[in-house]
Amino acid sequence: MIAAADFKIIKSEKSKLNEQSLENIPFGKYFTDHMLEVDYENGEWKNVEIKPFQPLSLSPALAAIHYGQAIFEGIKAYKSPEGEALIFRPHDNFRRFNISAERMQMPTVPEDIFIEGMKMLINLDREWIPSFKDHSLYIRPFMFSSDEMIGVRPSENYKFMIILSPTGPYYNTPMRIYVEEQYVRAVPGGVGYAKAAGNYGAAMHATAEAKRKGYDQVLWTDAFEHRYVQECGTMNVFFIIGNKAITPDLSTGTILSGVTRDSVIQTLKEMDLHVEERPLDIEEIILAHKSGSLREVFGTGTAATISYIKELRYKEYVMEFDVTNWKTAPEVKDRLNAIRYGIADDRHCWMMKV
Repeated sequence: MIAAADFKIIKSEKSKLNEQSLENIPFGKYFTDHMLEVDYENGEWKNVEIKPFQPLSLSPALAAIHYGQAIFEGIKAYKSPEGEALIFRPHDNFRRFNISAERMQMPTVPEDIFIEGMKMLINLDREWIPSFKDHSLYIRPFMFSSDEMIGVRPSENYKFMIILSPTGPYYNTPMRIYVEEQYVRAVPGGVGYAKAAGNYGAAMHATAEAKRKGYDQVLWTDAFEHRYVQECGTMNVFFIIGNKAITPDLSTGTILSGVTRDSVIQTLKEMDLHVEERPLDIEEIILAHKSGSLREVFGTGTAATISYIKELRYKEYVMEFDVTNWKTAPEVKDRLNAIRYGIADDRHCWMMKV
C-alpha cells in the first residue's frame, strides 16, 4: 500500500501553458508540465514520483525495445461549467490495464498508484484541461519492461508512467473506411483483447495501404474467413440496422473491450434501441445497405469518442451515408458529452472528481 505521503512531488519551475493556446490543439502533440513515474524492482513498486515532464534516459539494451513488453491506456478528463476536473470511468481503464499486464506477463499496478497518482497529477496540471467544445485532457498511463539485457524472457524490472496531453477531436470529419480482407489485427488466443503496443504497430502497414487508396482507416475482419467484422482502426464499431444497434461481440478475445463501447451500449439501451452483441457478417451489412435498413455506422473510443463513418468499402462495393440526417449517433454523443462535462446527471457514477 502506497500512501499519498509516499509520492515525491517535484514541481516545474515554469509552466509551458502560456506558450500555446488550447483551442484547436492537435491530438497528442503537446504535453502538460508534469508526469508520473514509478519503478518496479525486486518484486515491489518504488520511487513514486511526480516531476517535470522530461526525456527518459534509457539503455540501448532496454528489453521493451527488443521484445515489445509494453502496454498503455487512454482516459480523458473534462472540465465542468463550474471548473471542476472530471475523469471519465478511470476505474474501468485501471481494470483493463491490469488485464493487459497479466496477458503480457507484466506486474499489475496497484490502484493507489494508478488512480491516486492520476488524480494527483491532474490536480497539479488541472489548468491544462481545455474549456472548448469537444476538447479534453487526454491521460496516457503506460508501462514497459526496463531490464537492460537482451534475452527472450519476461523482465524483472518495469517502469509505469502517466503523461497528460490537452487535445481537441481525434477525427475532425466523418470517415471513409476500407474493409480489410488480407491483413489481420488479431486471432483467437492472441493479444487482441489487450491494449498492447504491438497491436498498433502491426496495424500500421494495412492502414497505410488503405490511406493510399483514399481511406482514413480499416475495418478489420476475422482471421479465418475474412467475413466477420471486428474493430475499426482505433475504435470499436456500431451498425444501426432497422431499430437495432449491432456491434461485434467480445467472445473470441480478438476485440478490445472498449470503455466508450460499454458506455454507448448503455446509452443506446436508455434510448430504447435494441442492442445486439454478436458476430456480424459483412454480407449481412451489405444486404442491409441494399435494402435501405442500414441507417448509421459509427466508431467509438476514448480518443475518437463518437466518430461518424460516411463511407464503407468492401471489395468493389461502396456504401455511402448522409451523416447530416443521422439521429442515433448524434444523440449518443450529446448524451455522453453532457455527462462528461458535468452538465447532465451522472446516474451511472461514471465521472470521478479530482
